[in-house]
Parts: sequence; C-alpha cells; structure tokens
Amino acid sequence: MSAPPRIAIVFPADAQELAATRVENTRLAGIAQSLTRAGAHVVSAPFNDEIASEIEARLADVNLVLVWFNPFEGERDRSRLNAMLRALAGRGVKVSAHPDVIDKLGTKDVLYHTRHMPWGSDARRYEDVDAMRAGLLDALNHGPRVLKQMRGQSGDGIWKVSRQEPQKISDSPTVAVRHAKRGSPEEIMPLDDFLARCRPYFAHAGAMIDQAFQPRLDEGMIRCYVVGNQVAGFGEQLVNALYPAPAGRPASEAPPPGPRLYFPADRPDFQGLKRKLEQEWMAQMGEALGLTPDDFPILWDADFLLGPKSASGEDSYVLCEINTSSVYPFPPSAMGPLVREALRRCQSAA
Repeated sequence: MSAPPRIAIVFPADAQELAATRVENTRLAGIAQSLTRAGAHVVSAPFNDEIASEIEARLADVNLVLVWFNPFEGERDRSRLNAMLRALAGRGVKVSAHPDVIDKLGTKDVLYHTRHMPWGSDARRYEDVDAMRAGLLDALNHGPRVLKQMRGQSGDGIWKVSRQEPQKISDSPTVAVRHAKRGSPEEIMPLDDFLARCRPYFAHAGAMIDQAFQPRLDEGMIRCYVVGNQVAGFGEQLVNALYPAPAGRPASEAPPPGPRLYFPADRPDFQGLKRKLEQEWMAQMGEALGLTPDDFPILWDADFLLGPKSASGEDSYVLCEINTSSVYPFPPSAMGPLVREALRRCQSAA
C-alpha cells in the first residue's frame, strides 16, 4: 500500500508560541480535518522568520504545501517565507499559491494586464508619483478614480479620488479623497498633498494601479471562490467603503459595508458569471499572464463589481481584485473541491 500524501498547511505562527502552534487550534482546523479524513497526512507548519529554518526542515518530505499567509503579517512582509517556498518548489514540492503566481495573479497588476479582457476597465499603471500626477490630471476629467497599492488587505492603500471643480481639471486642482479603510472620512485637499500621502506605496511595491470608479458599487460585490479552474462557491457583500453619502448629507453618513454572505456554486442568478469565468475568462487570463491551469492556486477568489448594463438589460462585470494569499473564510461548498484538488495535485507530483 502506498504511503498517504503528505500535505503541509503553512500559516502565521503565534508570536508567543512560534513552533508550538498547531493548525488544529487555528481557524484552518476544518481544512486539516477534511484532508485527514480523505487520507492525507497533514503537517502543521506555523511560520515565523525566527523559525524559518526549522519549518523548512519540517517540510522536506511533503508532497504539497498549502499557504494561508497575508502579504504583510504585522510589521513583516513575506520575503523570508517566499524564499522558503521557492526553495521547496525547486525541489519538486507543489506549492499553492507559489510566490511567482501571486506576483502575477494576486496583486493589483492583474487589473492592468487584463484590462483588454471583457471584465476589464480603464486601468492605468503608475511607476512613480510624477507619472501618477500626469495620469490623474487626464483621468479625472473622465470621472472619479480608484487608486490601489499593489498589495494590501482590508482596504489599506485603496483610495477614491474625484475632482472638486466643475470645469476641466486644472494643473493644480483640489480633489476629494477617501480611504477604503473602514471609518475613513472624505477629505478635501490639493492633489499634490494626496500624491505625497501615496509616496510610501511606491516604496513598498514600485507602482500603483488607477482604475475607473464603478457607479454601481452600492449594488454590491460578487466574490467567486475558485478551486483550480472551477467555481466552487460565491460570496456577496455590500462593499460601500468608497460609496458617497446620500445627497446633501455629510460624508460620515456614507453607508457602511454589509456582511459577506456565502452561497454554493449553483446559485441561479450567478450562473452567467460562473460560465463566463470558467469557460472564457480564466483561459484568457492564463494566456495574458503566462499561467497554465495547474499554475493557478488550489483556492483563490475573484471579486467583481457590476458594470454597465447592455442594451438588452444584461449585467456586465468588472474585475475589482483577485485574492490568492490567504483566502479564508470561504463557502462550505468549496471544502470538498479543495480537498479533491489537493489530492489530485499530490498524485500529479508523484
């Protein structure tokens, strides 16, 4: 009888306990239990820079590494973790998501590199503050914009920017800006002051993405949870962090975000989006980014906002973000496909 596949789960170590933390005592316990029931041997791999060598040694004989780790954990980035994951992959271990795949798929760059696709929008890429100033002076003449740092979470580094003057924007305009972090007020300031505030984002990742604001934001966001290349569930949320207050009301009265609700992959009114994503868009994105089907993370998600309706009244969809680094929580309907895909990739690596 062949040995069971060895699947490691990498997650942030408790700062006080480091290597003593076990996956069975974390939010990922259900994943570990499901993999174990399916016949896998689960290796708990709490990661912290201080114990990187110890954890890398623990993973020397695994078949697959599943990673739940944000771009930034506390004050630290993933540079040491990514080096370990690349080393493991170089020895033939399957890694999901591989850091190189995250760089292509899980940063805001994906909005720019797939802007020509049906889900695309007017997206621009700025490599420095001067380029962003020149670009915004033009872009703001066409309506409000959303500026996004390459990596982040919980709305950090995402800003809505709109002009204040009713006429064509001047060379030294005043703009209204609002940070997407919960509770952030709208502020009025010179464009150059806002650009100075954004300068640290370029130091972190070298660029920012500028995307046209979507007026239907208040109708909600649809999150497609994908296992490999198949939609395994949905999330729906009223994400109003950048939506304005009702007419005549102060910015502090803008609607707050609603709860995220989870649905199985057969939700009837999302089947059109599911078909487009599975049958058209994933292949197009793979070609644009140079990714094969097995390069895609075992579990990832794509967020869509509603775009303009067609002449016949059908919705269009605009890609808002793709998440690959730490996709959790997810709909219960995704657990079975996740386990099956993990086992399949272990077999393909054998």
